[in-house]
Amino acid sequence: MTEFYFIRHGQINSAERDTKFYHGRGTDMLTLSKTGVEQITALSTDARLKKANLIVTSPYGRALHSAAILSRLLNVPLEVETNLHEWMADIKGYDFIPYEQAVKNYVELRETGGVPEDENACPWETLSHLKRRVFDLMEKYSDMDYVIFMCHGTLMQYVFDIPHPDNAEVYTYLYAKGGNKNV
Repeated sequence: MTEFYFIRHGQINSAERDTKFYHGRGTDMLTLSKTGVEQITALSTDARLKKANLIVTSPYGRALHSAAILSRLLNVPLEVETNLHEWMADIKGYDFIPYEQAVKNYVELRETGGVPEDENACPWETLSHLKRRVFDLMEKYSDMDYVIFMCHGTLMQYVFDIPHPDNAEVYTYLYAKGGNKNV
């Protein structure tokens, strides 16, 4: 049995949004604000996290920055997993779509609970796809006892059917190796 600690990254520094390369897909590289750094630093005192064998992080800047802080403060190794990224508004072309379309797709996600009428025709990442990639990652790391997954709010919300988490909020999930095959 592995105890996974899913953590939503700290608050981002949105002051640089739409500057330099921080527009379009580049916004995924935004790092933490001063408040975000403080949130993650405070989180490092959580007794559960002190047991961690490994921190696995999304490659997005806000999650990577959060994980790097925790890695240093907890003295726990860090790995980057590209499949721990946030929910995708465009699953067909894996492209950065116009903001208005991304919002429309997110509204559809919320209205359908991630389960559209025709999953094969759906342009955004469905609940089944989201769960599959997250549970595959849990299986990959299920030989360890305690693992931190630094990730994103929408991912946590939909995979675990919980309210959208606050920045630096922890959700604990127990996973048995070979389990959850019907996700």
